[in-house]
Amino acid sequence: DELLFITVHQVYELWFKQLLFEVETARDEMIAGRPWQARHLLRRVHAIERLLIAQIEILETMTPRDFLDFRATLAPPSGFPSVQFRELEFLSGAKDPKFLSRFRSLTGDERARLNRRLEEPSLWDGFVELLHARGLATGDDQQILESLATIARNRNGQADQDDLWQLGEDLLTHDELAGVWRARHVAMVERQIGTKSGTGGSTGAPYLRSRLPLRYYPLLWELRDWL
Repeated sequence: DELLFITVHQVYELWFKQLLFEVETARDEMIAGRPWQARHLLRRVHAIERLLIAQIEILETMTPRDFLDFRATLAPPSGFPSVQFRELEFLSGAKDPKFLSRFRSLTGDERARLNRRLEEPSLWDGFVELLHARGLATGDDQQILESLATIARNRNGQADQDDLWQLGEDLLTHDELAGVWRARHVAMVERQIGTKSGTGGSTGAPYLRSRLPLRYYPLLWELRDWL
């Protein structure tokens, strides 16, 4: 069981590394005005995210007793949020500077990586820049929302707006799959250790559950109320 736990988490870290590369590149493609390439990369992101969700079932083959037999020897990694996953959240658009002060066991390199993600453009920034390049208003959230509504209503009549609609839907799928992963992850944690504190300094399942309402692109969700 210990080998299984370590193997699955090492695989997760490899996929997180790949996701960071794909999301960063998709952002750059949007900034460069190439939404078709960004869509191709985001579809790959979706496929990887579905795989990450499916892998949780493998961890659930452990019984709680089996996991508790070796859990203490895993500290600090056990129970500590993956820094790469937090990078992915920042890069996707959910930037949380408080994370850096909340977790004091970050190494200098990890802290520098997260600070860099906080400062650089996010996937959402790339999308908004693309909207602006197409002549759509992006001055504030209200203007962006109105531009998104225009895209949704004109996509069948204007060829230069349909690709923006499709790209927005790809972003929404990325957001949705990340939410599904968080929900499955917290359910797995509660199944294994209940509400015990994380060995890496987090509060465990209660902290993870508090993150469930997180959405990368609230304006894309709010758009549904306008249509």
